[in-house]
Amino acid sequence: MAVDFIPGEIKTALPQPDALAALLRDLHRQPLFGWRITLLPLLDRYWQQSAPTRRTPFWLRQLKQLRKQGEPQPLRLAPLHMDVHAGNLVHSAAGLRLIDWEYAGDGDVALELAAVWAEDEAQRQQLVAQYAQQAAVDPVTLQRQVRRWWPWVWMLMAGWFEFRWQQTGEQQFITLADAIWRRLQNKE
Repeated sequence: MAVDFIPGEIKTALPQPDALAALLRDLHRQPLFGWRITLLPLLDRYWQQSAPTRRTPFWLRQLKQLRKQGEPQPLRLAPLHMDVHAGNLVHSAAGLRLIDWEYAGDGDVALELAAVWAEDEAQRQQLVAQYAQQAAVDPVTLQRQVRRWWPWVWMLMAGWFEFRWQQTGEQQFITLADAIWRRLQNKE
């Protein structure tokens, strides 16, 4: 594994939506990696490897529902980073750079936008609007596709937090998982 040091600053907040959209647009224009991101096997694994006391009927119902409906068909297939948050963005003299490519693979650009760790829904909508403009994608179609991915992303995040809590015992992970479960239950 080759790792280069990228001099720069890691900030605590995402950059402006236009700058982040440009970075993601440029990434999504690169050649495909050659391996697809499929979420269902990962969601199943998180379920199986979570603490038995945390496996609720609600979680199982959500998992079965996603399995039944299947992943959305990609709007545009591209290489994805899949872990875009402020801590994985280096602000360097050469511009924004993404680090931590552990979850990268090929997938729907709307999945990437749905998975960005935005501060709130307004920030995500601004990012989607900027991305649509810069990538010449219909904004209504893109926003609709991002919404289709939300239940998948929320389940992915909740499962990951459950899994990390099981691994580490750190309370922060169970707190984050509980917040997502509440969000999902409010949508039901």
